[in-house]
This record gives sequence, C-alpha cells and structure tokens, in this order.
Amino acid sequence: MKILMVSMASQHFFKWVEQLEEAGNEVYWFDILDSKQKAARISWVNQIVGWKLRWDYPGRFYIKSKFPSLHSFIEQFNDRNTARIFEQKLIEIQPDLVHSFEMQISCLPILEVMEKHSAIKWAYSSWGSDMFYPEKIGISNFLMQKTLKRVDFLITDCFRDYKIAIEKGFNNIFSGVYPGNGGLEFKSELILPVSSRKTILIKGYNNKIGKGITIIKALTSEILFLIKDYEIVVFGADQEIKDYIKNNSRFVNVIIKVYLRSEFVENNELMKIMGQSYIYIGNSLSDGLPNSLIEAMGMGAFPIQSNPGNATAELIDDEQNGLLIQDALNQEHIEELLKKAILNPGRIEKAFSFNIISVKEKYDRESNRLKIVELYKSIGGNKN
Repeated sequence: MKILMVSMASQHFFKWVEQLEEAGNEVYWFDILDSKQKAARISWVNQIVGWKLRWDYPGRFYIKSKFPSLHSFIEQFNDRNTARIFEQKLIEIQPDLVHSFEMQISCLPILEVMEKHSAIKWAYSSWGSDMFYPEKIGISNFLMQKTLKRVDFLITDCFRDYKIAIEKGFNNIFSGVYPGNGGLEFKSELILPVSSRKTILIKGYNNKIGKGITIIKALTSEILFLIKDYEIVVFGADQEIKDYIKNNSRFVNVIIKVYLRSEFVENNELMKIMGQSYIYIGNSLSDGLPNSLIEAMGMGAFPIQSNPGNATAELIDDEQNGLLIQDALNQEHIEELLKKAILNPGRIEKAFSFNIISVKEKYDRESNRLKIVELYKSIGGNKN
C-alpha cells in the first residue's frame, strides 16, 4: 500500500512510522510545518521537506527574532501555500491512504484538498487535546465536524476521544486505541525495587494546558519534610517553575533538579530516572493518555495524574494502582493526594508489580508493532 503521512516533525510521529519499516508499504511523509531537513532515523521513508519557502534568504532567523512584525510581513510573500503544495504532491504520489497526525496542524490545512479528492482514504490519529480541548487550541466546532465527516478512519490514544468524536458526528470506521508513538520499550534492567527508590519525579510542563506549577506549589513545607530523604526531579519545566523554586525559601535545603524544556532529556535517561522514581506526578487541563505517564507506570513509579474527561481513569483505578487529580488548578487537592500517597507505602508497594505487568501488556512496542502493521492491512482492504 502507498501511504502518505502528514505530520510535523516529532518524536511521537517518528516512533510511530518506525513500526512500519519492512512492512512492505511505500511510505511518504509530508512535513506539514517543513522542518527543512530530512530525518535520518526514518531514512527509508520518502520525505517531502524544504517545500515552504520561496527564498531562504540570509539573516532570516535574525529578522524573525529581532523584528517579528517585519518577518510576518515577508512571510506573506515568501511562504508557499500549504494546501496547494500538498495537493500537487497528492496528485503526484496518488496514495492509497493519507494519514494525518493531530487535527489542528495536520488535518485543517489540507481539509479542503481532502474534501476535493474524496475518493482517497483518509485516516486521522487524534493526539493530546484534539478532541477534549479543541476551541482552546484553535479548532472551531465547525471545522472539527467538517474534518470528522470527511475522515474515513479514526485512531485515538484513549476511548474518551472516540466517544467525543461520535458526539461530534463521526460515523465512519473506528480503527482502535493505540499509544500515540506506536508503543513503548520498558527496560526491566533499569527497574529498581520499591525499597531502593529515592526520587520524586514531576512533569513540569507549564502553559495553557500543562499545569506543572500547581504541583510545585503543592510541595508545602509539610510535604517537603515528608519526602526529605528523596531527591525531587522536575523535567520539561518552564522558566516560571525554575524561578518559583529559586525564590521560595522552603526549597533552600531540598535536593531538587530542574530540567528546562530547552534542556531536552533523552528518553533513555528519562526512563532510567523513572525506574528509580518512587512517585511520578503529572498535571494538565487536557490530554489523552500521556506517554510519560505510561512510561513512568511501566517503569514502576506510583502515578499521581490529572484526569481530564476521565481519560486517565482508563489506566488508573483511583486509590488502587494510582491517584487521580480531579482539579488540576487546586494545589491543596494535589497536596492532599501527595500526603495520601506518601503516608501509605503499602499502596505503593501493591501497585508496583501490577502497573509494570498491566502497562507492558497494553503498550509493549513489539506487540503494538504487529497490531499497527495489521491496522494498515485492514485499512488497505477496506473499500470506501
């Protein structure tokens, strides 16, 4: 089958596509945001990059950073039309399937083209907040419904999003729930026993959706006393979190490492930290099933995680194998959950083996690779 993938350059996308190597398909990738360089890790894929600019003029990055208004003005004349270029490639390649990853970035810019070429099958993988938080990230209800009406195959990372899609008018083929990156590798040699774990791991994303700062504010003097023998590690943090910790005296004698988002932590290193973590905490207003949560649970960390739209409840049975944050903006609520976890080591011990086994059963990379290969075969054999 000839497949045209549409996505931005991202680790999740690359890991998904890698599952198709040697599966017998002819795979193309239209880099929808045009990172301008081919990805070596998927060198076997036909990559469409370097298409956006008419002229990559000298000093472009300097003008973009120092004179954004001028840069925006120049862009109007220098940027090629995404839909027009995509349509040219669509006609040239004549794929059996177009597969878009994420709605706002990879569906909406090509929606009119796909409506025009209605005979070509279109699959869409929802990521993160596509379904649950659309208008907050710039997807109108009208455009969502138009997209779902045209899409032939829907893939989600949680059942919540399938239910929302049905409510929004999707009535075509649901191809199933899969991890957004195609599956995860859990390295058992890095998984320490509960008694040897001395790290509290916090996901520090802090923006319109991620609310890592609420977790940090929940680390009161009482909580810090209870975890005084543990190292706190915050990854993917924004500057606001680093400044908050620096400017609050209660953190002075705390062993804490903060990795900014710009200080990218390699996945292997992060998995190693997860394998040493006693508790993992993530908090956001919207998400699907976060890959970092799945990784942390699979590596044995006890999870405390926000539950937007009950997506996380598909993986965590509250107060059994983890704790669910029901109010992502309430630091007192998160403080109580932290206290509940720390003061009940028996629950953490009990959840340890259960999480490792159950998460691996659902998200093991090799098992999911076989399922994904079969997924494309079933799509290929499905006639519109």
